[in-house]
Amino acid sequence: MEISFTGRRALVTGAGKGIGRATALALVKCGAEVIAVTRTQADLDTLVKECPSIQPVCVDLSDWDATERALRSIGPVDLLVNNAGYGGQQPFLDVTQEEFDKCFNINVKGALHVAQIVARGMKARGSGGSIVNVSSQASQRALRDHAVYCATKGALDMLTKVMALELGPHQIRVNSINPTVVMTEMGRTGWSDPEKAKTMISHIPLGKFAEVEDVVHSILFLLSDKSAMTNGIIMPVDGGFLAC
Repeated sequence: MEISFTGRRALVTGAGKGIGRATALALVKCGAEVIAVTRTQADLDTLVKECPSIQPVCVDLSDWDATERALRSIGPVDLLVNNAGYGGQQPFLDVTQEEFDKCFNINVKGALHVAQIVARGMKARGSGGSIVNVSSQASQRALRDHAVYCATKGALDMLTKVMALELGPHQIRVNSINPTVVMTEMGRTGWSDPEKAKTMISHIPLGKFAEVEDVVHSILFLLSDKSAMTNGIIMPVDGGFLAC
């Protein structure tokens, strides 16, 4: 199944590393003009060096006003991947206000605000569009020491459904992608302990963690016209973890 985004403009947040970076590069290969957003300039510099056609935007999405200024003049966007995220760990009884605010500001408020900016343009042009919010299996399964992270991803999934409901009449589709542990650089580091990894993998029927490409391919499908009647779904990319 060939997917083409020729003639379309895509915006990817959290594009400096991992899933976001791979998604931005994959979209370019599929013909899209890509705007890459992240808060770390060094990551943008290496990304643009790897793919000079990418338009870089450096901004901290937890800052509402800075985001508004940074994205005000980016031009029309047809495809949005809300991938930026933060995932600190604290036991429930030790959760701090700072950790709560940081996680919600990036994972929920930032995603909402970027989607507002992009969707307003989509609605005004009347040409529709597609938005994919990158969530997690943690939205549907409690994970120890992840109280705030799980809560943000649950909120993001419900935000996806409300966006799909309200934006659908404007032919703007909104879906959520919910991976298991993904073998990004951070994922490999965080799950390098064989005993820790063994415990999690034992709950995944396919017996393995996801590779970055597994997630990217699902994102591309949801962005594309191949999923033209798919709107408001929560799509696990988890090897069956949530089926158990």
